[in-house]
Amino acid sequence: MTETSTPQTSIKKILPLILATAIFMQMLDSTILNTSLPSIAKDLHESPLNMQNAIISYVLTLAVFMPASGFLADRFGTKKVFIFSLVLFSLGSLFCSLSQNLTHLVISRVIQGVGGSLMTPVGKLALIKTFDKSELLKAMNFAIIPALIGPVLGPLVGGYMVDYLSWHWIFLINIPIGILGILLGLKFMPNYKSDDVDFDLKGFLIFAAASLLLSVSLELFGDMQNITPVLLVFIMGFLFLYYYYKHAKRGGNPIFPLNLFQVRTFRVGIVGNLATRLGISSVPLLLPLMIQIAYKQSAVTSGWIIAPMALTAIFGKSSVIKILDKYGYRQTLMINTFIIGTLICLLAIPDIHTSLYWFIPIIAILGFFNSIQFTSMNTISIADLRNFQTSSGNSLISVNQQLAIGFGIAFGLIVLKLFENTDLINGEIHNAFRLTFLTVGILTILSGFVFRRLHISDGKNMKSKED
Repeated sequence: MTETSTPQTSIKKILPLILATAIFMQMLDSTILNTSLPSIAKDLHESPLNMQNAIISYVLTLAVFMPASGFLADRFGTKKVFIFSLVLFSLGSLFCSLSQNLTHLVISRVIQGVGGSLMTPVGKLALIKTFDKSELLKAMNFAIIPALIGPVLGPLVGGYMVDYLSWHWIFLINIPIGILGILLGLKFMPNYKSDDVDFDLKGFLIFAAASLLLSVSLELFGDMQNITPVLLVFIMGFLFLYYYYKHAKRGGNPIFPLNLFQVRTFRVGIVGNLATRLGISSVPLLLPLMIQIAYKQSAVTSGWIIAPMALTAIFGKSSVIKILDKYGYRQTLMINTFIIGTLICLLAIPDIHTSLYWFIPIIAILGFFNSIQFTSMNTISIADLRNFQTSSGNSLISVNQQLAIGFGIAFGLIVLKLFENTDLINGEIHNAFRLTFLTVGILTILSGFVFRRLHISDGKNMKSKED
C-alpha cells in the first residue's frame, strides 16, 4: 500500500537521487574520520590507534538498529521514517561538531548511527518497491554512482578541513546535504505502508545483543591484556546468535525469517558480503593512517592519495551491467574478489623510501573493482527473494554490510597492533602496515571461493531490459 500524489514517472526519476543523497551522507560519514583521526586524537589527547571507537560506535549502531527499519517503514510509512531519519542524522552531525572529548564524540556518533540505520535501508526499500526487477539494477546503479564519491570525498574533505580549519567542521558538511534530502523526500518519496505489521521485539533484542557482543569482543581483542574475558564475550555473542536461531525456528513472525536462508542466492550473497568486506573495509582506514603515521605526511596528502578511487569507481558502476550480462554473477564475483585481494597485497610492496605516488595506480584500479563487487553482491542477494521477503531481506543485507565494515575496521587494526608488537617489523611501524595489508589481501583472495556456490545462470532475472 502506498500514499502519494506525485506522478509515478516523477518519482522514478527522483527516487534514485534521494537514495543517492542518503547513501552519500552515510558513506561520507563512515569515512570522513579516516584521514582526520590523528588530528582529532591529538586534540582529544588520545592515541590515533585507539580512536577506532569513534568509527566503530557509528557502524555498530547502524547494525544494531537497522533490523527495525523494515518494521518502522511498514508501520509508519517510508516517507515519514525516511524524513525522520534525515533529521536525526543531521542533529547527530551537529552534536559531533560540538564534541569536547572522545566520550562526547562517541555518543554523538551513536545518535548519527540511529538516523543512518533507518535512512539508507528505508530509501532502498522504497526503491525496491517502486521499480520492477528488470529495472532495479539500472535504478540501483544510478543511485549508487553519486554516492560513490562519499567514501573518497570524505577523507579528502576531512583532510583539508583538519589542516586548514578545524576537525569540528568535518561533520557540519552533512547539514546542508541533509536539508536537501529532506526537501526532496517531502515532495518525491512515496509513503509505502503495510497493513500486516507485527514487530518481533524479542528477536530484535536477541539479534542486537549478538551483534553488540561480537563487535565488543573484537574491540576488546585489539586492546586485550587477558584473553579470557575476550573469549567469554565472543562465545556469548555466538550463543545469542544460536538463541535467535531457536527463536526464529519456533515460527511466529521473526524479524529475520529463516526461510530467507533457503534462497541460495541470498545465502551466498550474505556470506560473500561478510567475507569480502572484512578485507575491503580496512583499507580506507589503514592507508591514510600509514601515510600520516609512517610517512609523516599531512591529512590532505593522505586524502589526495586515495582520491582517484572516486573516479574509477564511477567507471566501474557504468561498466558493471555489461560485465554481468557477459560473464554472469558467478564468474564476475569470483574473479573480481581475487583481483581486489591481489591489489590489497600490492599495497604491501613499497618500503618507507618509495614514493607515495606508487600507491595511486593501485588505489585507482581498486576503486574500479570495488564498485563492481558491491553492486554485484547487493543485487544477487535480492535476485530471488519473493515480495513478502523483501523488507526483512533488505534489512538483513544492510545489517550484514555494516557489521562487515565494523568487523573489517576492527580486524585491520587488530592485525596492525599484533604486528606492531612483534620482532618482524624491526622497529619500523611502516613494516607493520605492510604485513597487515598482506594478511588482509590474502584473506580477501580466499573469500572469493564463497561465490563458487553460485550457479552460472544465477541472476539472469536481474538483467535490465534493453533500451
